[in-house]
Amino acid sequence: MELKWLEDFLSLARTRSFSRAADERHVTQSAFSRRIQALELWLGVSLVDRSNYPTTLTAEGREFLETAEETVRMLYASRLALQASKRPSTQMVSVAALHTLSLHFFPRWFRTIEKDVGPIGSRLLPDDFHSCLQALVEGSYDFLLTFHHANVPILLEPELYPHIVVGRDSFVAVRSANLPDGADDTASLPLLSYASNSFLGRVATFAQAQAGSPLAHATHTNENAMAEGLKFMALEGYGLAWLPRSLVARELDEGTLTIVGPEIPLEVRLYRSARRTRPIVEKVWNAAQSAARKTM
Repeated sequence: MELKWLEDFLSLARTRSFSRAADERHVTQSAFSRRIQALELWLGVSLVDRSNYPTTLTAEGREFLETAEETVRMLYASRLALQASKRPSTQMVSVAALHTLSLHFFPRWFRTIEKDVGPIGSRLLPDDFHSCLQALVEGSYDFLLTFHHANVPILLEPELYPHIVVGRDSFVAVRSANLPDGADDTASLPLLSYASNSFLGRVATFAQAQAGSPLAHATHTNENAMAEGLKFMALEGYGLAWLPRSLVARELDEGTLTIVGPEIPLEVRLYRSARRTRPIVEKVWNAAQSAARKTM
C-alpha cells in the first residue's frame, strides 16, 4: 500500500469526480483510476460506487474515509517532527524551483534576501513544475519559485498558498543567427518544443498562437521540460525555441541567437505554504516582500 493511494482516495472523496481528482493530483485520469483500483484491491473491498454520478463512496468507502484521513495526517505530522529533530542548528529554508530559475534567478535573488535577514542555509530542488508543486503541497519544501503567465493558471488556493511577484521575465522565440536570412518567415522553420503537458510547454503553445509569432512545425520535443536543452539545440541551428529571455540574455547580446517574434511577459512568483510557519520562513517571506516592493 502506498501513501499516494490514500491521498488519491481523499481527493476523490472530496471532489466526487475522477477527472477533477486526477487534475488535482497531477496525473492522467487513467493512472488515477488504476491507483484507486490498487487501493481497493489491497483492502479487498470496493470503496467507490461507479454506477452513480457524481461519484459516491460505498458503505465501506465511507467507513474507510476517516481512517484514511487520520493515517495521512499522522504520517505527515510524524515526518515533520522527525525532520525537525534532525534539522541542524543553522537556520535553513528549502526552495523548490524550476530548472531555469534555479540557475539564473535564485542565486542573485537569495543574496538580496541574505542582505536583509543575514546568512542562512538553503536546500534547493531544481526540477520541473509538477515536481516542484508537489514538493510544496506535500510539505517537504518551504517555498516554490516558478514562472507564471495568466493563460496558464497555477491552481493553488490563495489562502493556503499565498504568493509574491519577485521578478519579471519574458518568453521569446529565438533561433540561431547562422540560419539563412528569411528562414523564420516560412512554414518550414523547425520548432523545438517542450513536452505538451509541461508548464513551459503550455506557455509556448499560447505564445506560438499569438499574432506575429513565426510559422513553424514541431521537429524535436524535449520531454524533460528543461529549457536549457532547447537553448543548446537552437544554438546548433536545429530550429526555433521559445525560451525565457533571462536564459538567453548573453547569447542575444553576443548575437549568436536572434529573436523572431513577440515577447510574452512572465512573472517570477514565490509561493509558500501558510502551514509552514517557522521563524526563519517568516523572515525570508518578509524579506522577499520588502525586496519586491523596492524592485517592482
